[in-house]
Amino acid sequence: MGNDLNDRSRTILEAIVDDYISSGDPVGSRAMTRRHNMDISPATVRNVMADLEEMGYLASPHTSAGRIPTDKGYRYYVDSLLQLRELTSREKQRIEDHCNVEKKSVESLLQETGKALSSLSSYAGIVMAPRFTSTVFRHIEFVRLSGGKVLVVFVSQSGLVQNKLIELDEDLSQRELEKITNYLNNALSGMTIQEVKEKVAAEMKQEKALYDELMQRALNLSDKALAEDVEERVYIEGASSFLELPDFADVGKMKKLFLAFEQKSRLVDLLDKSQEASGVQIFIGSANSYNEIEGCSLITSSYRNVHGTIGTLGVIGPNRMKYSKVIPIVDYTARLISRLMETGLGKEK
Repeated sequence: MGNDLNDRSRTILEAIVDDYISSGDPVGSRAMTRRHNMDISPATVRNVMADLEEMGYLASPHTSAGRIPTDKGYRYYVDSLLQLRELTSREKQRIEDHCNVEKKSVESLLQETGKALSSLSSYAGIVMAPRFTSTVFRHIEFVRLSGGKVLVVFVSQSGLVQNKLIELDEDLSQRELEKITNYLNNALSGMTIQEVKEKVAAEMKQEKALYDELMQRALNLSDKALAEDVEERVYIEGASSFLELPDFADVGKMKKLFLAFEQKSRLVDLLDKSQEASGVQIFIGSANSYNEIEGCSLITSSYRNVHGTIGTLGVIGPNRMKYSKVIPIVDYTARLISRLMETGLGKEK
């Protein structure tokens, strides 16, 4: 992408994006040459700005003679011009203090991680809990409810808890459910949920299951409990920060954004995408393909345990976000959570 801009164009585009991120005001040629001590005339800068606008990197708001970056401009800036800064020792310590694992459950650790991301970035922190199919099974419990329903409680080796409601095909007493619980916990402990699914499917095809009533009931019940993955958990912290941003003064845009936060399915799609590649991923503006978060950028990174990638965390903010600051925050936090998942609270044995 960088071959179509010469050095002067790159320098001017970088200055415009930096100024707009700092001020939120359209950037004019005369003010920019003064601020950046450019050894060229405002007229030359205006000509370059006009060229950048024609190529789609800048836009002209109707109310101003200045320019603002487009999504394409931000993308070029992030990919080719951005200079990341190092986190200070104080910033790293603040993240570590939030994520101190002592006496914390996995859920509270992930919530605190979201708060840390929000607090340091001044935008919204977002954390997707590990997909339950990727966690290691430790315990399952069936609790009989009225109306032929059963509450299924899954517990992973790391302490992550998920609940699911299913309907019985046959009436089972709590005592029978306890027998099934004990059988499954002995037979399946130590496998990932995905491996449990595969084993249950294979066992159901075995002829021996037809002659063992307890095994048959256990397999039927666990197959129903595992038929669909449990709902993904997404923790969002600091969403109210958007209320302070002039970028979201439009009530309609704000409503769509908060609806996306509430429903979360679109965010889960984006967070899933970020797990497909290693390192920090940056989704900018219209490139997201999700109208609900139009005008936003999402910076994410995956975290992992000894079994591989299990979840995603990041920061969502306006396109006009401080990328040089936020990217290192997301990267450091993901590495820290990975270490904790591999060696501390989230260690799967």
